[in-house]
Amino acid sequence: MLGIIGGSGLYDVEGLKIIEEVSVSTPFGDPSDKYILAEYKGKKAVFLPRHGKGHKYPPHLINYRANIWGFRKLGVNKILSISAVGGINPLLKPGDFVISDQFIDFTKSRVSTFYEGILSKEDDTDFQDEVKQFLKDKRVVHIDVTNPFCPHMRSLIKDICEEKGYRHHTKGCYVATEGPRLETSAEIKMLSLIGGDIVGMTLVPEIVLARELNIHFASVNIVTNLAAGISQHNLTSEEVIDMMKEKTEDIKHLILEFIDKLPQQLNCSCGEVLSKAAI
Repeated sequence: MLGIIGGSGLYDVEGLKIIEEVSVSTPFGDPSDKYILAEYKGKKAVFLPRHGKGHKYPPHLINYRANIWGFRKLGVNKILSISAVGGINPLLKPGDFVISDQFIDFTKSRVSTFYEGILSKEDDTDFQDEVKQFLKDKRVVHIDVTNPFCPHMRSLIKDICEEKGYRHHTKGCYVATEGPRLETSAEIKMLSLIGGDIVGMTLVPEIVLARELNIHFASVNIVTNLAAGISQHNLTSEEVIDMMKEKTEDIKHLILEFIDKLPQQLNCSCGEVLSKAAI
């Protein structure tokens, strides 16, 4: 089943049937909000507003572990992440879609693993898998993130963007910063020199935690503004919100097509991440 992470309102899509909203408890505390269980053309999907409805949580205070674990409890094995980002690469324009293929982590205070050795929480799901066994045995786990995003899901997003005629980029290195402040122009210059294409505050540890649970993960990023020092004016939250509103219909259509065309089984190795990862 597919999980979708994004801002509130993404579930308000014409043709999408809302089944129910459910609260999920986790060993890591409460998720950002209730999960919205929905259906489209006979396929089920689960939505979660990353920041909570009404944008209650700043990026550094989101309970990422609870959010991803809640998806696991609901049977989600694929996640599509929708994010607003700043553009670093000069080829990017506001309104562009970027399908990330790499990330660089500059976050500072976020827990980015479920596997903490002797401090690990117990698995509260009914699943009998590597995750449950590793947590039960208090194992330390080092996952491979050479290619962190699901190639099959990324390819499908690319095909949909091409079919819809959306301006998009099939690769992009997402630089994750701590927030909630925006970056300085000097920081953006540094990030461009090390290969960053876009900058945001939420991809990490979302993708890392999903990968630790053998969950396929892909990210669609909407460039809402040019980053500090590249933009000719001071940055505001207002321009981010305005661009996301402008792209709302495109995002919704992309999500519906993705739900419809996503196969049950994916031709990739994402589900094998935990193999030989535990010590």
